[in-house]
Amino acid sequence: MAQSVRAVERAMEILSCFSRDNPALSLTEIAESVQISKSTVHRLLATLESRRFITRDKSTGTYRLGFQFIEMAALVDMDLQRWSRPYLQHLSTSCGETVDLAVLDGTSMIYLQVIESQQRVKLAVAIGQRLPAYCTASGKAFLAFLPIEQVNQILREGFPKYTERTPTSLAAVHEALRAARAQGFAISEQEYEQDVNAVAAPILSRAQVPIAAIAVAGPSYRLTSDRMLDLGKTLRGVTEAIAREVGVAAITSTMKKSASGSAGMAKQGG
Repeated sequence: MAQSVRAVERAMEILSCFSRDNPALSLTEIAESVQISKSTVHRLLATLESRRFITRDKSTGTYRLGFQFIEMAALVDMDLQRWSRPYLQHLSTSCGETVDLAVLDGTSMIYLQVIESQQRVKLAVAIGQRLPAYCTASGKAFLAFLPIEQVNQILREGFPKYTERTPTSLAAVHEALRAARAQGFAISEQEYEQDVNAVAAPILSRAQVPIAAIAVAGPSYRLTSDRMLDLGKTLRGVTEAIAREVGVAAITSTMKKSASGSAGMAKQGG
């Protein structure tokens, strides 16, 4: 039992090596970071790769965090929604606009919670509704913190044009994502729907992996560019608070449950 727990701890240490500044690492770099022998790290990486927590680039031999982290967002939806709701309600009341919580599902953002504005003129998506990731504030906030290879895979389906301002090329989307990474939040100005603006920030795990995004949306005459810049800074504070309170803890708990099933494979490494 102790060996299994130790294997889980070591797997967690390996996953914690990855960050936005170091998204790709070699076996040697990982082993040096966690101070574990290469043979043991290799066995743990193989287990993590089989569970899609890790992906290996065959051309370079480097490792990255895998798509399992995105899919795991669905497993923590209930806790995330429960703990996020007071923040969303407070944010909606303070800014007077609609606030929503969304996660990435395939190439779309799916909306889990919506707190509608009390304004007479208001805009809101429906719970369960899907919108394209590449031209929505929530989607861009999420994609901005994924490795470029994953973003390109997600964007392979192309760029349908919804308005005159919809980005219609990979280069245009990546330019927007670079701006979102630099600011810590993303803005969509009438990119999906005419006269509708939105600003969003991601909820990030300790490894800087996005698990959800929170957005403020409203009519463009009320949600101006300057106002969205101010709200973006507010959103960053909100999402960071949620990450501290529930995001990291929920993901850590889920990872332990998943890793315990494969600990037997790894415990031979000691």
